[in-house]
Order: sequence, then structure tokens, then C-alpha cells
Amino acid sequence: MTLLQAQPQATASPTASPTASPTAVSAAPVVAPSRALVGLGPNWFATVMGTGIVANAAATLPVGFPGLLPVARGIWVLDCLLLVGLTSTLLVSWRRHPGSCRHHLDDPAMAHFYGAPAMALLTVGAGALLLGESLIGSVAALLLAGALWSAGTVLGVVTAVAVPYRAFTSHRVAADSAFGGWLMPVAAPMVSAATGPLLIARLPVGDLRLNLQLLCLMLFGLSLVASMMVITLLWSRLMHHQVGAAAAVPTLWIALGPLGQSITASHTLAVTAPTSLPAPYGAATATLDVLFGVPMWGFAMLWLALAVSLTVRAARSGPGGLPFTLGWWSFTFPVGTLVTGTSGLAAATGATSLAAVAVLGYAVLVAAWIVVAARTASGLRDRSLLAR
Repeated sequence: MTLLQAQPQATASPTASPTASPTAVSAAPVVAPSRALVGLGPNWFATVMGTGIVANAAATLPVGFPGLLPVARGIWVLDCLLLVGLTSTLLVSWRRHPGSCRHHLDDPAMAHFYGAPAMALLTVGAGALLLGESLIGSVAALLLAGALWSAGTVLGVVTAVAVPYRAFTSHRVAADSAFGGWLMPVAAPMVSAATGPLLIARLPVGDLRLNLQLLCLMLFGLSLVASMMVITLLWSRLMHHQVGAAAAVPTLWIALGPLGQSITASHTLAVTAPTSLPAPYGAATATLDVLFGVPMWGFAMLWLALAVSLTVRAARSGPGGLPFTLGWWSFTFPVGTLVTGTSGLAAATGATSLAAVAVLGYAVLVAAWIVVAARTASGLRDRSLLAR
């Protein structure tokens, strides 16, 4: 989902880091401990997103399994610790190596991953209401969720404006540079739209509830239109310039994020609309999950089929196959949004086929998370990931 070195070779600009090339993946040097923090960019918050969606998706499955929720609560606690640790480390990194950190904003690939911290905050905040109430109490869970949703939403909107503005005015981008990472800043508001109804449901009927519902619908539109424009650019790049380097292939999965999250948002917004919006708009919005979600689910399946096919092709091509990078976290959060979206559609329609697909998708998500988390831990132990 996020990696500095996974963009197509043409994405790099004269101001970009030389380690941003996919060809540098297999030969990354081991860094000294004193320089380890330099390698920490916003892309590392994909680990929080990918871990948190494993927990949150378990709470939304249409079928319950013995022991699943206690395990999911443990994963949410782990995700909270991961968020605190990464945030603290990033702050220390900015203090000790401000030049290297500011360089991330100048990099035409890495800059887009500043959408990841916002989505990490929103993911952990949603978990507080879905899973945390039995651990920290209802009041604490609501306060934590509200604070993280507010911070994540503000950061996400700022990022959705600031990163494209920087790309439009200062980044040097080649014609074949479009890659999945371009979706990161504009996808964050969709996560706000999907998780905001968890707070709406706990508000009394009135102006505050109405305004929050309207805000979430606005964020839904903001992200949906921007994401579809970027996906169109990505499709055009694939059509005209082919797939590119194998290390960049996992970023194609990022497109599933805004697609799956929009399906999730259409369901959660539909649930709260009847008691939030005046007639007849509340009843009309209540149909959003089926009238919007089902067609979008079809397109998401098309993109999933293409992403799987291109990933298998990359893994089988050449002696290096599909090199491990932080981009492998693209196999977690985007897939998780499809699981939550499919679970929502199953709840809205009562379709047992969709319920079965949601359970199967969750099993795939857990398997992918275990593999990617283990490989990431190994890369941290030998510091090879921090060198990139």
C-alpha cells in the first residue's frame, strides 16, 4: 500500500531520493542504528492501517465465530500501541533529521503517502467503538473515537488538498508516472465518511447529528470523484505504458481501498440517514448502500481480478520475482475495505452469497496480514527496510 521505492522508475524527479528506484530494492544496505530514523516516512503508517482493518473487519462480519472478537480486541490494542510508537518515532525523526523528513514532501512518490497517517488515526478510532468499549468503557471509547476521527479527518482533508497542490506546482512527473500511491491523499476523506456514522449513531437527533451526516456525505463525494479521476489516470498509464517494475505492482492494489471504502461508506451512511436527514432525503439516502454499493462492488471485483493477475505475472517473471517492500501492505488494508463493504452489502440485502464472500475475504485478509507483518518484522530486525 505504501512504499517509497515502489513507484515506476519514471516517477523519480531530480529532487527525489536515489533510493526511490525499484532497482534498489534487492541491494539496500543495512543502516547503522544512529541513522535508522531517517528511513521512517509516512508510508510506515500503512502498518497501522493494515493491522487495524484486520481487527475492525472482524467486528463487521455477517457471521460470528467463537473467539474471533477477543482476538480482534487484542489486535486493536496492538494497533493502538503501533500507532503511538510510530507517531512518537516520526516526531523524533522530524526533530533529529528535519532535512531528510522534509525531503519526503519533495519526493513525487513519497509525498502522496502523507495520506497514510490520517487513515491510521481513523482506523484506530473506528476500532475504539467497534471493539474497545468492553476494554476501556463506553465513555472513554467514545472520547477516543471522537478525538481520532476529528484529527484524522482534518489531517486527511488538508492532505487531500496540499499533496495534489504540491504535485501540480512543484513535482516533476513524467507521462508514465501514475501509480497507486496517488490515491493515498484523496482516499483519506472516504475513510472519514465510512467511519463517521459510528459517531453519528451515538448523537441525539438534532443539528449536530444532521451536520455530521452532511459532512460525511460531502467527504464521500470529495473522495469518490477524486479517486475515480486518479484510477482513470492509473488505467491510462497501464494501457499506454504497461505494468512497469515488479516492485511497483503491489501499489495497484491501493485502488481497491477507495473502492471498498466507498461501498462501506454507502452502507454506514445509509444506516444513519433516516434518523439524521429530513424527509424525504433520509429515506432516499437509505437506499445508497444497495443502489450505489452493489454496482461499485462489481467494478471492485474487476479491479481485484486485474490486480491478482498482474501480481501473479510479476511474481513469476524474472529471477527476482516480486521483491518484498513495504508495498506489500497494499495486500491488507484495501482487501479489508472490500471485506467491510461486502459485509455491509450482506447486511443490507440479506444475501448469503455476499456473506460467504465476506468470510472468505476475511480469511484471505488474515493470511496476507500474517505474511506481510512477519516479513516486515524481519526487515526491521536486520534494518534492511529502514535503509530504503
